Amino acid sequence: MSDRDFDVEALKVHRIEAPEPRKAKRHLGVLGQSAPELRDVDEAFGGPAEGASVEAVAAGEHEERVVSTLKTIHDPEIPLNIYDLGLIYGIDVDAAGEVEVRMTLTAPACPVAGQIVTDVADRVGRTPGVRRSHVKLVWDPPWTKDRMTEDALLELGLI
Repeated sequence: MSDRDFDVEALKVHRIEAPEPRKAKRHLGVLGQSAPELRDVDEAFGGPAEGASVEAVAAGEHEERVVSTLKTIHDPEIPLNIYDLGLIYGIDVDAAGEVEVRMTLTAPACPVAGQIVTDVADRVGRTPGVRRSHVKLVWDPPWTKDRMTEDALLELGLI
């Protein structure tokens, strides 16, 4: 019997072990530091545990606080925050502190896409007054440098 030929009856009798799952490759971070395991994520949730108390925030202050939080999160490849880069396509906040963020990335092949999405959900979820965050990764319209703020363009020397 060649390698291509096999006995079907033998397969029924013998247990066939599945191969070991392949481990995700780890990418090197800044100065050779190991980055966390990467995974494909196009949406993530964050916020305090169910039933936890949430700081009361005056009406209209939620979005301001969320924007401040987003300005603390930096793109790992471009030394600017994701808000000024124009990666945030929309922020919806309701009176109960539920926040939805629609965002994109500078490129669909971003090697840390899943990490950025989960980081945004986690950090926005920890913003005072936020009960729950939901971050959705979108690709339409595609990101261009035209979405960047004037401050970001100046910082990168593009104007």
